[in-house]
Amino acid sequence: MVTSIKGGEKAIDASHRIVSKRRRGDPTVANLSVEQVREQLSLAVDRVMNEGSLYDPTLAALAIKQAEGDLIEAIYLLRAYRSTIPRFGFTKPLDTAAMLVRRRISTTHKDVPGGQYLGPTYDYTHRLLDFSLMRKGEDADGLPVEVEPDEATLTLRHDGGFFSRTDIIEAELPVDDKPVADLTREPMNFPSSRDQRLQNLARGDEGFLMGLCYSTMRGYGRNHPYVGEMRHGDVSVVVEIPELGLEVGIGSVKVTECRTVHLTTGKLDTAPHYTRGYGLLFGHSERKALSVAVVDRALRGGEFGEEKSYPAQDEEFVLSHSDSVQASGLVQHLKLPHYVDFQAEQQLLKQLRDDYDKRAEQAASKEQDHD
Repeated sequence: MVTSIKGGEKAIDASHRIVSKRRRGDPTVANLSVEQVREQLSLAVDRVMNEGSLYDPTLAALAIKQAEGDLIEAIYLLRAYRSTIPRFGFTKPLDTAAMLVRRRISTTHKDVPGGQYLGPTYDYTHRLLDFSLMRKGEDADGLPVEVEPDEATLTLRHDGGFFSRTDIIEAELPVDDKPVADLTREPMNFPSSRDQRLQNLARGDEGFLMGLCYSTMRGYGRNHPYVGEMRHGDVSVVVEIPELGLEVGIGSVKVTECRTVHLTTGKLDTAPHYTRGYGLLFGHSERKALSVAVVDRALRGGEFGEEKSYPAQDEEFVLSHSDSVQASGLVQHLKLPHYVDFQAEQQLLKQLRDDYDKRAEQAASKEQDHD
């Protein structure tokens, strides 16, 4: 028997109060501030800014606190807020070559012009719990915490090594004046353009994209990419003021840029060569930037005469299912009341079972007549 759930608005209000109480937790424990989230959970903040399509570390930290650490819910909150903000202008394209680099590596060459800088990374840590972090007011060595100077920054131009000056690798695409798509205001179209795809991937769920990236290297594509360059740092944001004929810097943003290279056998009229994948994201987001670059290259297969036979090469599959907010919305709506739908389905099921019983009876009757 199916019964209705009663309560309505009062039950929802009570649920909100319970959520607030749970969010606060034990009142004897110090309340977590937005500033603490922003400064000490920076990688979570960076993810929320990327998938929320809004560069604002403080608001992203607020969303994380409000969502009790549920990053997908925080992303939803940030997107909802962004949709209410008026747009008053457009910035010039970011010049990542002029980035103040905090970290820069290349896996294709040991020695690259300007050198490699490990910077902040977990790549070489021992994945062991550091229980010293549980001690209040002390660092990992048990000493009082002192404010460390920020990591050094420097400017390094892009350089892909010797092959960037030959025809062994795909040439950089020229910059043009065509309007750039804006997925925050216009829906995705298929077939998609590369600017639409890169925006969609930047907003996509990190875990989903990483799984697709993994699939291209393991049985669903013959793709082993190399990191031509991965860099993280600060880039100036510049706007043009037409009335004055000036370009003015209005601030800077932290970004992560990844350029991958992929061996491509080429078309019949093209010699085998290396092709490129690209990812550019807010904050320090190396794992996702690498995943975006690899999936970007997989989606470009048609440009190089490759047969579309794997999930990561199917743009409708990738781009339509990579958005964490849309995916979460459809999945979580299953928790909402479906009384009418379920009752209609029960009626359909009863009719199907009645038809089945009739066919069974007819079959049994025919068998008796035959005997």
